[in-house]
Amino acid sequence: MTVAAPRLRAATPADGAACAAIYAPFVEHTSISFEERAPTADEMAARIERALVRHAWLVAERDPVDGDSAEREAANGPRVVGYAYAGDFRARSAYRFACESSVYLADDERGRGTGRLLMRALVERLAELGFTQVVAGATLPNPASERLHASLGFRPVGRFERVGRKFGRWHDVGFWQLDLGAPPDSAS
Repeated sequence: MTVAAPRLRAATPADGAACAAIYAPFVEHTSISFEERAPTADEMAARIERALVRHAWLVAERDPVDGDSAEREAANGPRVVGYAYAGDFRARSAYRFACESSVYLADDERGRGTGRLLMRALVERLAELGFTQVVAGATLPNPASERLHASLGFRPVGRFERVGRKFGRWHDVGFWQLDLGAPPDSAS
């Protein structure tokens, strides 16, 4: 059975709880995120709000499927199943045309192409906003992230060894970069 692609839309702070719920298992049970305490719904809502000032934050959502309870369908409607966003690459003004991206999916959404859809749409939006470079980092090893970024044209640009420590272990981080094209030299 073919599953329809999820709908993508710009996130709002009201998506904070759904995004926090998706992200929490990555923080609490994996080294994919180096955060050590999962953000609350309100903290995630504030992150969304900050990202939307200059960058972008997208969510993927699906309608309830047959078999979902009528109460859930009536109460919640579509369910957020993933998100992708961008933020500052570095704080200095000279980096203003570069940004850093991330993508997270609900456990039952992985392997369906949703990450690729989200990232492709995010990259398009970032180009529209005038960004010229997108950087992505991932704890290694992370074959799924490596495949995703390669499929979108990101190229590996470096590896920092033993830079993160979580769950009593040191972790390497790999970085990928996507060139969105340079703005005119007159860009300020």
